[in-house]
Amino acid sequence: MPDNVYREALRLAANIRDAYLRAVTYSRLGYYMYRAKQPEYKTAFKYAFNVISSMDNPVLATKALLEVGMYLRMIGSDMARKTFAQVHDAVVGFPQPLRDDLLEDLVLRLLELDLPDDALFYVGDVEDDIKRNDLLLKILRVYLRRGNMRRAYVVINRIDEEPWRSIAAIETLKVHLKREEFGSAIKILAELKSDYWLGEAMREVATYLKGADVPKATYQKFVDIALSLSTSESTGSEVLTSLLVGMGAQGEVDFVLDVLKKLPSDVRLRVMKGIVDAALDRVDVLERLLKALKGREFEEVAAFTLGKLLSRSANDEYSGLVKEVGGRTADDALLVKVATYLAKLGDFEAAWNFASKVRGNYLRSLAFGSIAVAKLKEGDIDGAIDAALEVKDPKWGSWLLSEILAKILELQAEGGFREDIEERAESQRALWEGG
Repeated sequence: MPDNVYREALRLAANIRDAYLRAVTYSRLGYYMYRAKQPEYKTAFKYAFNVISSMDNPVLATKALLEVGMYLRMIGSDMARKTFAQVHDAVVGFPQPLRDDLLEDLVLRLLELDLPDDALFYVGDVEDDIKRNDLLLKILRVYLRRGNMRRAYVVINRIDEEPWRSIAAIETLKVHLKREEFGSAIKILAELKSDYWLGEAMREVATYLKGADVPKATYQKFVDIALSLSTSESTGSEVLTSLLVGMGAQGEVDFVLDVLKKLPSDVRLRVMKGIVDAALDRVDVLERLLKALKGREFEEVAAFTLGKLLSRSANDEYSGLVKEVGGRTADDALLVKVATYLAKLGDFEAAWNFASKVRGNYLRSLAFGSIAVAKLKEGDIDGAIDAALEVKDPKWGSWLLSEILAKILELQAEGGFREDIEERAESQRALWEGG
């Protein structure tokens, strides 16, 4: 492109009436001239500064100066930092909230230019706590992304208010974990003051420990830390629970159960239910957990697990787990859940087998009621009636047959029906027992 094109562009820019746009345009032209190796790029920036010096509106002049500084930085000019300092000096003289808004713009632009040290220098003048701490977090993330942990800790030490300080600590913790700097991670945990944030941190620890394939001794160190850092007297604090649940959900079931041996039964149960919640999509984890349990703990955790599964769409992937539970229990309520889930899967033979083991008349009506409803959904009216007739108690058998017959007509009349057998049975039981 001929040199005169650049001169012509500078000449035409002089016709821009708006002073702010004229200054910004000169700086943009200077940037592109620099890239084209045109020595007159300096003239373009000189024109931009001249326009700014003649502007009557100090706010617009400051904003224009910030734009010029951006383009100077983009060409690698040493003048950029001096220009940003001029912007800062002008901004601190403005009234609030304009002052903080412009300082925020300055800090964000510096971060865009990958100048976190400069951003950190100026952010201290932001008076609004929320703005300042939000900006400090943004600066921290730049240092963490670079792996500059020394500067990251400088930022953390500038953050006094919550929740920003805890957020900063956890984001720094994540980096240490990825780098397998577990000693540094433990130091950060020691600075967290609330069980909530310790719990959040421990969830991160559990995830990264599993991914790092570390020895069990490292797991144990974090368990010990969780116990010592808990701010509550109970060993079952949210801190330890979060760590153990996270580890269990990641597949470290045996390790977690070994730790749980040392803890009270209520804590054990809370952790195991937490693992079920967190690992509901991982049938392998659920199977390993349930196989390791015995007695009352097995019954309670199995009932909780099946309750969670029944709240979702039935999935053949869980068939083996459900049958395993049914084969290990004689508890009527649990057998009802087993039969209900298998009926939803359409495995009527297995469902019937487990429902037949239910002894109590009320629960037996629920088990076969679930089978009957599932058969109705498949259009098997005879099978539904057969299921209803399996409840031999005259009172409950008659009630269930009445319900199924009504649902057959409901299905014929409306093309569908509500699966409210359990709800209606509970109402009927309350009525009979109340009488």
